[in-house]
Amino acid sequence: MPIATPEQYAEMLDKAKAKGFAYPAFNVSSSQTLNAVLQGLTEAGSDGIIQVTTGGADYFAGHTVKARATGALAFARFAHEVAKNYPVTVALHTDHCPKNALDDFVLPLIAASEEEVKAGRNPIFQSHMWDGSAVPLTENLEIAKEILPRIKAINAILEVEIGVVGGEEDGVSHDINDSLYTTLDDAIQTVEALGWGENGRYMAALTFGNVHGVYAPGNVKLKPELLKEIQDGLSEKYGLGAKPLDLVFHGGSGSTDAEIAEAVANGVIKMNIDTDTQYAYTRAVAGYMLSNYEGVLKVDGSVGNKKLYDPRAWGKVAETAMAARVAESTRQLGSAGHSGH
Repeated sequence: MPIATPEQYAEMLDKAKAKGFAYPAFNVSSSQTLNAVLQGLTEAGSDGIIQVTTGGADYFAGHTVKARATGALAFARFAHEVAKNYPVTVALHTDHCPKNALDDFVLPLIAASEEEVKAGRNPIFQSHMWDGSAVPLTENLEIAKEILPRIKAINAILEVEIGVVGGEEDGVSHDINDSLYTTLDDAIQTVEALGWGENGRYMAALTFGNVHGVYAPGNVKLKPELLKEIQDGLSEKYGLGAKPLDLVFHGGSGSTDAEIAEAVANGVIKMNIDTDTQYAYTRAVAGYMLSNYEGVLKVDGSVGNKKLYDPRAWGKVAETAMAARVAESTRQLGSAGHSGH
């Protein structure tokens, strides 16, 4: 199916909220990992979200040049073309954009979509993330408030991070401590600054102990019940229905099924997945190389086996392994079987 239109993306998110499931949002960094996501979503009969970070976009552009806006546009153009051949609908998103990357990542991409919209076409990306977790909340919200009208004008959605995700992703690193928990007061400040959708639709990554990467058991204390406390507090204060905020779950690798289910029950409609799919892909490559070493290497002066060292041979194995992990995520989040937005 073609990439989701803004209207289809909004419908997807509304459907997830109404039916109590979440869409997996997969980080990709190559055409192979992107194809693996499309394969896995198709196998699971699930719509989904494909996203790219600053580092992923740098890699798409070519690892010897630093041109992340170019890389992100290349990712998007490739996705727009190849997604047409799959029976699922996907939306495109840019993940973590800290303050020092605004000028060479998200802002040029918004400008590129503005040109598309001016020409009567859809935006290139359906949503963008501004990650202000490393700056004070007031500054975080000031910048979000500046970006939101431009996002609204291209009919896209803004994702904001309120609180701090621990661990490290793409060079953005935070300690694991009490600042990993968003408060109700933080959420109130957010809606006072951004509104309830009238200024543009947004999703909020509230933090409840989330950490990027995988840690030994016991190192991370997730509190998904905190999301319910914040949602209930907002409902009460503003006289709204249940779960008024659209929430995003970052740093979910290694989370239990119960923790994921509780977060989704409390209004999470998008969950980012990166570490687990990276491992699934690389583990398959490692297994292939170790079991076929006499073919992929020219051992003792032999000629090896071209059919085995052809990158497409091990690439298909890696993509299929990653696709299986993609499909598993859709079952964990409840989006399996929900294709057709």
